[in-house]
Amino acid sequence: MPSLPEQNRIATEQEQFWAGAFGDDYTDRNAILPEQRCPFFRKVLNLTDGVQSICELGANRGHNLLALQAINPDLRLTGVELNAKAFGALACHAGIEAVQSSIQDFDPDSRFDCVMVCGVLIHLNPEDLPTVYRKMASLANRYVLINEYYNPTPVELRYRGHAGKLFKRDFGGEFMDANADRVRLVDYGFLWQRVEPAWNNTTWWLFEVAV
Repeated sequence: MPSLPEQNRIATEQEQFWAGAFGDDYTDRNAILPEQRCPFFRKVLNLTDGVQSICELGANRGHNLLALQAINPDLRLTGVELNAKAFGALACHAGIEAVQSSIQDFDPDSRFDCVMVCGVLIHLNPEDLPTVYRKMASLANRYVLINEYYNPTPVELRYRGHAGKLFKRDFGGEFMDANADRVRLVDYGFLWQRVEPAWNNTTWWLFEVAV
């Protein structure tokens, strides 16, 4: 499943940042146990029908995909990751196809039953979001899962002392607006860290995409 950079596209400041040392440190800090995330993904899969292939954009070391693999070993799983260190860890997992690429440059030769992002859109350059929303819908045969920090209006927060690296907004609403003629909301919810310690107070949306 090849992924080639778009011609003449310059990587954003955010892509360069996460591809470098800060992204390496993030990978080291976030050694999440996949089994802790199984309850959420089991709930999501129960809301879907006929999902056999899943692609995670910004998969890091693969903890979410490993959770899905534990729930259903027959799933065909693909992880897309920009950072070389995280990609190296991701590529070590049997049964997961690892692709080193930014989301913006990812250009597979097939689609997936479900495309998902978890804590990734918050770190993208906001100017790229409309294109990414449309790409996610175009990559999906049926479902898109988004799980991110929510805010009703766009806001930027400093992230570990850095500006321009963390943004909160209504990602689900913006995804719907960008693909208004193609998607419907299946369900949504809030992963409250007090009772869901594997998650960090994120909001999730599951959409069905017409193809």
